[in-house]
Amino acid sequence: MALTVFDKIISDRGSVYGVSGGPVRDRAGIDAMLAELTSTRRFAKATHHSWAAILDEPLKADDGEAGAGAIILRMLESEGLTGHLVIVTRWYGGKHLGGDRFRHVIGAVRHYLAHRPRPGGGN
Repeated sequence: MALTVFDKIISDRGSVYGVSGGPVRDRAGIDAMLAELTSTRRFAKATHHSWAAILDEPLKADDGEAGAGAIILRMLESEGLTGHLVIVTRWYGGKHLGGDRFRHVIGAVRHYLAHRPRPGGGN
């Protein structure tokens, strides 16, 4: 399983964001990748792990960050990226971010899409 993690890519009012992902074939692969991510103490202590993937059907979860899974899914659809899981992690910093949290989810997914490993080693 090839989980790629970009930690501490966005910080705003105490909240910190990371983004992770990798290729998956099925729901079991999604569950395994989420388990791998949260097996480290830092990620296990995160407040939210919102994610999306397009397999035979689109799948998403907000994990308490309402609307985040839908944003990730729309970005995967516009990129045409299927068979791939993207997880946006947030450590809540104590202050509500309002609509800025959506901007940060978008920024995290853009970071992942720009920097993720590509098949064959090219970027």
